[in-house]
Amino acid sequence: MSTKKPGKKPAAKSVKKPTGHQHRKQARAWEAEMELRTYRPEQLLSPAELLSRFTERTRELLGELPEEQRPTGSEVSAVLRQAVLEAFRTREEYVARLVETDATSWTTGMSALSLRRAVRASLVDSGVRVVESADEREHFVVVEGEGDGFEVVRPAYVDQATGKLILSGQLRRVFRPGTQPDSGTGEQDAATKGDKA
Repeated sequence: MSTKKPGKKPAAKSVKKPTGHQHRKQARAWEAEMELRTYRPEQLLSPAELLSRFTERTRELLGELPEEQRPTGSEVSAVLRQAVLEAFRTREEYVARLVETDATSWTTGMSALSLRRAVRASLVDSGVRVVESADEREHFVVVEGEGDGFEVVRPAYVDQATGKLILSGQLRRVFRPGTQPDSGTGEQDAATKGDKA
């Protein structure tokens, strides 16, 4: 026999309290994705193997050149060896910076601001200049907005050694303080008119 009273309404459903199930599920999915991205030992780059493949292909290509224009085999091997070693040094430096950034992100209690600062410091140490001033417009593209002023949406990144642009920044057009957009009547406000006078 039921102990419910006929005049009482059933209790409202209670709000689910966080159990961590969703967080654990996301963590497992992330770990699975990282496992798929992990290089296997047989896939790692081998300088000796790369050098031998490059040398073999270069000799084939050089065989097509006239005899008087061909460099010697030792010259070709030396140049290729130097290029492969330089590429590996560059890769090692790049990987070292990524590792430093990842290690910094694991620091206990690190805030997003601290992580951004650590990444920025790593970029500067690597010879990258971060341009956050809209005054250097040659490093930016305008992506949106109206007005005669600019604000930075994304900074630009420039290689300090070569001066080459690594990634262009983005600017948004904005109205300068004291100016207003056209109200739709074809007339501008007094502040804007004063600027143009």
